[in-house]
Amino acid sequence: MNKPSFWRNRRVVVTGGAGFLGAHLVRRLSEAGCASIVVPRSADYDLRERAAIQRLYENANPDLVIHLAAVVGGIGANRDNPGKYFYDNLIMGVSLIEAARQRGIEKFVALGTVCAYPKHTPVPFREEELWNGYPEETNAPYGLAKKMMLVQSQAYREQYGFNSIFLLPVNLFGPGDNFDLQSSHVVSALIRKCVEAVESGASQIEVWGTGKATREFLYVEDCARAILLAAEHYNASEPVNIGAGFEIAIADLAARIAKLTGFTGEFVWNTTKPDGQPRRCLDISRAQALFGFTAEVPFDEGLKKTIEWYRATH
Repeated sequence: MNKPSFWRNRRVVVTGGAGFLGAHLVRRLSEAGCASIVVPRSADYDLRERAAIQRLYENANPDLVIHLAAVVGGIGANRDNPGKYFYDNLIMGVSLIEAARQRGIEKFVALGTVCAYPKHTPVPFREEELWNGYPEETNAPYGLAKKMMLVQSQAYREQYGFNSIFLLPVNLFGPGDNFDLQSSHVVSALIRKCVEAVESGASQIEVWGTGKATREFLYVEDCARAILLAAEHYNASEPVNIGAGFEIAIADLAARIAKLTGFTGEFVWNTTKPDGQPRRCLDISRAQALFGFTAEVPFDEGLKKTIEWYRATH
């Protein structure tokens, strides 16, 4: 249960607040009565530059920072930009946390990624498994860059008593998602392809990989709610998974989206393209135990809302 009184007198900086997850989170903060919400835009604050971060903190004077900003994309985008994804994400996280510590900011909420888990983590992924192997190669630079915020969070709590937490959300989807086929994730890419195929009368859709890999998906509104619950109730540096607690094969996902969009053609699986991590599904018991989070939006309902939003806005 969110506590409006928690937010009433707090000033909050939300990096990435104009993005997909950020827009939903900022709306929830506003509804909770947050005193001040500052969303830094990249045109005004380059968060890879320490001077820009110092200026942001001076101007916003936040009590709490929620760091959602990321340079991110699907398998293809990760494969094309390993150096950029590593550097940009690493330097943003490290610099934002260090400047927050120096300034004495009350709390820092860092958003990691499920890509930080080792490639062959036993399913469901438990937080204790985070260091038992190397991440899946196509997104390892991104995943490891984000994972360094966990190391920093734990080290800073131990040495400086700095209150930061580290959350690991699974793949998100929902209204406002990125539908650019060059950088989108699988749910939005499949929705766009199916809707366009229905409109054009196409009988085939190409999909990367074999369709056998599994993924877990969390509706974006549920994730935003989880972040606020953690910000309010959780004050430790052990990582916490944020997910829905189920997995679905990509082939089954494609069939489900085809049914919901009315696509009756066939999927052509391009097996020369990578599947990414073989399986992905989180153990979500820690989030339930520590701050009472459980996903509420059923998967099909979330898909329907996302499809409706895409058709209405594109």
